[in-house]
Amino acid sequence: MGFMNQVTGNLRLMLQRPPRQQYAALCYRMKKKQGQLEVLVATSRDTGRWVIPKGWPMTGKKAYQVAEREAFEEVGVKGKIGKEPLGYYTYRKTLTNGLKVPVQVQVHALEVTECLKSFPEKGSRTLEWVSCEEAANRVNEPELKILFLQFAEKMQPRIPPLPTKAAS
Repeated sequence: MGFMNQVTGNLRLMLQRPPRQQYAALCYRMKKKQGQLEVLVATSRDTGRWVIPKGWPMTGKKAYQVAEREAFEEVGVKGKIGKEPLGYYTYRKTLTNGLKVPVQVQVHALEVTECLKSFPEKGSRTLEWVSCEEAANRVNEPELKILFLQFAEKMQPRIPPLPTKAAS
C-alpha cells in the first residue's frame, strides 16, 4: 500500500467518529374541546428551521431529565416526561468552527401540563402548536418526520370496529 493510500485511509478513520449524542422532547397535548393531538414545534435560534427542543448531555442528569430541562429552557413547557425513548433521529450539526458533525438525537415524549409565560429562551424562537402531520411537513430531518407520524398513530384513540350485520 502506497504512502498516500495509507494517509487517506488514516484520515478517513479519523473523520468517521461515532455520532455525538443529544436528547430531545417531543412536547404534546390534547386539545380540550376536540380531543385532537397537538405537538409543539419551535424555530432554531441560528437557522430558523423548525425543530423540537434538544440539548447536549448534562453531568448528573439522565437522558429524559435533559430532554425535560431543554423543553423548559427552549419552549417554556413543563409536564410529564417519558423515561423510555420514543425514538431516535440523526442530523448534521454545524459547529461554530464550520465543521459538520453527525448527531444522534434520542427523543422522549413530554405530555405538557403547563405553558410558562417566562422561560430562559423566551423571545428567541417562534413557537407553534400544530398537528403531527403539520410538524412532519415543517421539520427537515426525515427520521423526525417519521417519528411525528408514528407518534400520531400511537396516540390515536382506538375506536372499536362497528359490528357487522349477519347476512340474511
